[in-house]
Amino acid sequence: MEGSTLVVGGSGARSGPVTGNRQDLAVALLRIIAVVGLAAYAAHSLFGLGGHGLRGVLENYLFNGLFFIASALCLLRAAWSRRERAAWAALGVGLSCWALGEVLYSLDPAQLAGGFPAPSDFLWLAFYPAAFLTLGVLVRARVREFYASLWLDGLVGALALSALAARFILPPIIAATGGSLGNVVGDLVYPLGDLLLIGFVVAVLAATGWRPGRVLAWVAAGFALGALADVISLYLSATGSSGSGALDWLWPASAVVLGLAAWQPARTSATIVLAGRRLLAFPLGFALSALAVLALPRAPQLGGAAHVLALLTVVGVLVRLSLTFAENLTIVDRSREEALTDALTGLPNRRALLLDLDDVLQSASVSAPRALLMFDLNGFKAYNDNFGHPAGDALLARLGAKLAEAVAPCGVAYRLGGDEFCVLSHLDERSAEAVAHAATVALTESGPGFDLSTGCGFILLPRDARERSTALQLADERLYADKRSGQRADAPGQLRSVLMQVMAEREVGLAEHLDEVTVLARVIGRRMGLEGDELETLVRAAELHDVGKVAVPDAILRKQSPLDPGERAIVERHCEVGERILAAAPAMVPVGRLIRSSHENYDGSGYPDHRRGDEIPLGSRIIAVCDAFHAMTSERPHRRAIDAAEALTRLRAAAGSQFDPSVVDAICELAAEGLIATAAETSGVPSRSLEGV
Repeated sequence: MEGSTLVVGGSGARSGPVTGNRQDLAVALLRIIAVVGLAAYAAHSLFGLGGHGLRGVLENYLFNGLFFIASALCLLRAAWSRRERAAWAALGVGLSCWALGEVLYSLDPAQLAGGFPAPSDFLWLAFYPAAFLTLGVLVRARVREFYASLWLDGLVGALALSALAARFILPPIIAATGGSLGNVVGDLVYPLGDLLLIGFVVAVLAATGWRPGRVLAWVAAGFALGALADVISLYLSATGSSGSGALDWLWPASAVVLGLAAWQPARTSATIVLAGRRLLAFPLGFALSALAVLALPRAPQLGGAAHVLALLTVVGVLVRLSLTFAENLTIVDRSREEALTDALTGLPNRRALLLDLDDVLQSASVSAPRALLMFDLNGFKAYNDNFGHPAGDALLARLGAKLAEAVAPCGVAYRLGGDEFCVLSHLDERSAEAVAHAATVALTESGPGFDLSTGCGFILLPRDARERSTALQLADERLYADKRSGQRADAPGQLRSVLMQVMAEREVGLAEHLDEVTVLARVIGRRMGLEGDELETLVRAAELHDVGKVAVPDAILRKQSPLDPGERAIVERHCEVGERILAAAPAMVPVGRLIRSSHENYDGSGYPDHRRGDEIPLGSRIIAVCDAFHAMTSERPHRRAIDAAEALTRLRAAAGSQFDPSVVDAICELAAEGLIATAAETSGVPSRSLEGV
């Protein structure tokens, strides 16, 4: 993005620098004067417009005035806009020096006869450092990452061009003029400065992929015009050709283009990335040119100057390539570190664990064992649901830092992904049990509305495993064995047991119905990709989906005849009642959400919130299908059961209206595989037949 632009909303794809109305008017007036004045001076130089009568005015006033106007445009740009201020201030100062040099020359043209350098030369030469600074600042503002080696390219280019000039340009000119080196330096210093500047411009254009943007393109064009004017002037002067005055307009044209560049509207674009083989093209080209100079015989007029410059160029290229190699090593190290680090917590990630585990298995012994500990947070999904993912990310980062501190200095903590952590630890100072206890404490946190704990499984290496895959599998099995035992003893588990018993005492046969629905829901949930906390939440919701019926009077529950509207309204509130009951335990809140939506229909005709489609949680959609399937295939006092095939036919007929078609497809696939027929038709068997599915 061009640093001096203001991006406007809506259709404003482009904008110029930020100015006020009066400032805009002043800039517009200066730009018009510059363009009109340049056109008039070019017409005078090319076609003799105005004749000798206006020659003095045009040469002494308009010519110099165009430089001052260009300088003013750059300085005003620096004064009225904060971004890239240094670049435009430098260019404005450089153009001012150029303009003052022209004024001194107009006042005393004979000063150049005294030899180089004349007073005007000092001012004219001051333009070149300003030009290089301007290019450097403009490029630096547009690139994502600027390498130190790129600055060395400028020095290498200067040495290479100087070597070429010393070998091919200076000797013939010295020979043609019959003079000494000092007599021609004044004529050559400007073309050589221009060659170096153009070389830098080309390097910049190549580094940007030849897409420099409008501002850089105008700046490059301005420098190119000035270089062209200097080279043509030197050639015509050396050859004694006439007609050089026809090209005098190129110098003010160069200044005007640079002044107009400061106020070009810049189209917003992506940041330039300096990368790829093109960055090496210029130093390699400079090296080849230097080698060519070294392969040729020395020029008699300049002795070994060209060879010395060529040798310095080769040395510079070698230094530049060494810097590039060092930069690449730094990038490789940084990429490797990023690949082995979890971005959220800053802990080593799963890939780092696998590498470290290989090393540990090679070095661990019975006398010097290591412990591999795995952890999985309990209740993290509920925390995310209640407080949001940003809060969940902050919690993981905090717990990761606590875990790393708890196991240091003998252990290393890793984040494997999600809410899973791991530790590899020496056992020199603490036992595996002590490390597990410290880590469990670090990964435990509670507060208003949440209670986080962790499951833990650990093994000793190499006693329990000698292969990486075996070690990870065994530690994972012990982790989930610990989670299952903890779930049976935790408060939510006790609440579940109490509620299940209450429902069993309230309604005969309900416990069996809930058991069948739960087993079927677990199988379908797995088939549809649920796992971990999501699957466990579904299972608990399936077990307790009728808990709200404890608030429905027995007379309504056992009524054989159709319910009247008032009775139906009471029954339909049982989903909301179930959610309120479970909300008493924060860990059961996600279960309550699934229960609330378990009687919603896919087309929005259900209750209590009339949700439709994917607005209904997937767990609720699964429970609805399982509940309906089991109800149709079970004996009831007021109707007989139907077989599984007929029940599936009815489910397919209601897919898209009452039920989620994807859930219906899943249960039909299970039936086709012979995994639910017994569950539908044989009392008591499904829990055994489906448990391992």
